[in-house]
Amino acid sequence: MITKQEALDYHSRGRRGKVEVNSTKPCRTQRDLSLAYTPGVAEPCLEIAKNPEDVYKYTAKGNLVAVISNGTAVLGLGNIGAAAGKPVMEGKGVLFKRFADVDVFDIELDTENPDEIIKCCQLLEPTFGGINLEDIKAPECFYIEETLKKTMKIPIFHDDQHGTAIISAAALLNALEIVKKDISKIRVVFSGAGAAGIACAKLYCKLGVKHENILMVDSKGVMYEGRGDKFNKYKAEFVRKSDCHTLGDAMKDADVFVGVSLKDLVTKSMVKSMAKDPIIFAMANPDPEIMYPDALDARKDVIMATGRSDFPNQVNNVLGFPFIFRGALDVAATAINEEMKIAAAMSLAKLAKQDVPEEVARAYGVDHFTFGREYLIPKPFDARILVWESAAVAQAAMDTGVAREPVDIEKYKRELEGRIGHGRTVMRVMADKAKRNPKTLVFPEGNSSRILRAANIILKEGIATPIVLGNPDSIAKEAKEHEIPLNGIKIIDPVTSERREEYAKRYFEKRCRSGAGLDSAIWTMRDRTYFGIMMLEMGDCDAVLSGVTLDYPQTIRPALQIIDLVEGVSRASGMFAMIQRDHLYFFADTTVNINPNAEELAEIAICSARVARHFNIEPRIAMLSFSNFGSVRSPESNKVAAATAIVKEKEPDLIIEGEMQADSAMMPEYMAKRYPFSQLKGTANVLIFPDLNSGNIAYKLAQRLGGLEAIGPILMGLSKPVHVLHPTLDVNEIVDMAAIAVVEAQK
Repeated sequence: MITKQEALDYHSRGRRGKVEVNSTKPCRTQRDLSLAYTPGVAEPCLEIAKNPEDVYKYTAKGNLVAVISNGTAVLGLGNIGAAAGKPVMEGKGVLFKRFADVDVFDIELDTENPDEIIKCCQLLEPTFGGINLEDIKAPECFYIEETLKKTMKIPIFHDDQHGTAIISAAALLNALEIVKKDISKIRVVFSGAGAAGIACAKLYCKLGVKHENILMVDSKGVMYEGRGDKFNKYKAEFVRKSDCHTLGDAMKDADVFVGVSLKDLVTKSMVKSMAKDPIIFAMANPDPEIMYPDALDARKDVIMATGRSDFPNQVNNVLGFPFIFRGALDVAATAINEEMKIAAAMSLAKLAKQDVPEEVARAYGVDHFTFGREYLIPKPFDARILVWESAAVAQAAMDTGVAREPVDIEKYKRELEGRIGHGRTVMRVMADKAKRNPKTLVFPEGNSSRILRAANIILKEGIATPIVLGNPDSIAKEAKEHEIPLNGIKIIDPVTSERREEYAKRYFEKRCRSGAGLDSAIWTMRDRTYFGIMMLEMGDCDAVLSGVTLDYPQTIRPALQIIDLVEGVSRASGMFAMIQRDHLYFFADTTVNINPNAEELAEIAICSARVARHFNIEPRIAMLSFSNFGSVRSPESNKVAAATAIVKEKEPDLIIEGEMQADSAMMPEYMAKRYPFSQLKGTANVLIFPDLNSGNIAYKLAQRLGGLEAIGPILMGLSKPVHVLHPTLDVNEIVDMAAIAVVEAQK
């Protein structure tokens, strides 16, 4: 569990909040400014004035959604108001962007008057390509959505209603297939008659559930004729003649239970009373109507889904809204109609039956997923959802005549595949590789709150067993000050450790001919970095990570003095994994060797290829220079050419080319035309720099100007994993480095 302070820090540190606005066009020169604003901006304005549909051509409207809320039904928090709901709406925007590359402005309206909300949305139609209504209480949300859909010509979608309905409908279709039940014959009980419950019931009916086979339960019990209270028109549709008055009564012999209400409403005896192979969707958040273990304890034949990520079959709305809007926006749909919702549900149901890529399984720390009782719907981080669901929604929009800009669906699918990057997915895969066989990691800088926070995450997520070094009292004080739990984190003080003298003797044996004396070795072992490296040397841990409070030489020097090099390697080297939105690159050597010779450069390339494979990346290596294949002859370019030849001789199966200029390595079309003999087909992903000057400068420019995320430095060539943590790394990046170290230790 995250702490209150962690959550507050996440939202307040650095640039406050979770979103920012970036320009998609250059604005560096006077000419750029003239094009972006006056006088150039007049031209698209005049075109739109002549043809209003051109707003999609000349502005961002076609990729812009408004997340609109008044904060009257926020998550499990209730009516907390518009301003208090803003962090949630920003978070919704983050999910839109992360999963489907949809831009969002969140708009919080300080009113509970539904007509005022309607009027505001209507006035915003020129700005947005779609509107996502969020966290607006029932029954007002029904009236608002109905009115907007009738009066506006852009997609309107209330996710609290339809998101849950669409995702759970996909799960229902697959669950029924597994238990071989006819959807037209099943009895369904709903607990919760708010926005989500009514939307689920309506969508299930469109998929084949019969109206008369639904019993809906609200806070007063079963909604039956003669109950004695007045139902609003949305509830009235599901009022039935029935002798069942309680939830327990309704669940007897029911095939399906759908919960969108409150925790602990369902008992084991209720589950036992259901029909054979009962399907239970207990989706109250954060705690379901009945916990997954309790339901399974009551019935072994139960199929269950919840809203929680720690149980199988999570009904998570992020499986729906980003991809639904993506498909709707890309065909400039005038609405999100029932056919588009059904298409979304059907696409998710079908995708769950496909072979699941190994990378998706690894991202969730398992060997594989197979369609069945514990895998009814895809996982949110399955990148295929973007293609399957968005394309299905776009196709349904075209089929039903609400698409203003039809697309070639096969071409569209290919465009979708390239839309979202997979750089961070690679790091998730590394983390989950680590979880499969966690190792023991030592962090010498136990006095750092970043290290302690990272160690806590690493422990909780099962990436590794962390050990932090330092004075226990000082560490406890630091942890208390920053509200970091230390439960399960081992603390060792080198000053008082019983192993200190033994480590000193071993260090003396290794360094006695390099100026070390036994007394000085004992004193050296008070240094936490030296102590940690000796723990690794003596087999008391599997990897060491240090450097957030130290200079680079202070961390790397002990490692080079104590840890042997890999056989066949003459010196250590450094690499950064550089993550772009849709690419992962490896830059080496960026941190260690000032001016390596050809043989050393070849070693760096071979070591880099091995690291790339740890990331499940097949290396395509470019040996960089200012020359392209002999275009300029000099000692520097000749060195790179010679290094390339050495690698080809030692590792003939490696894809490697050089010497070559950096832009050539990034331009496969140019390479194919100008240098057809090159082995490098496609963009290079491993870049070997000829010296430390160029490598260090390049990675820092890519990071600071290009916006690439730098993970590292990854120290290569040592026989045991030691990695330097750059002082600028944040907690998540330290966790990334820990995963890399564990995977290396596994090898």
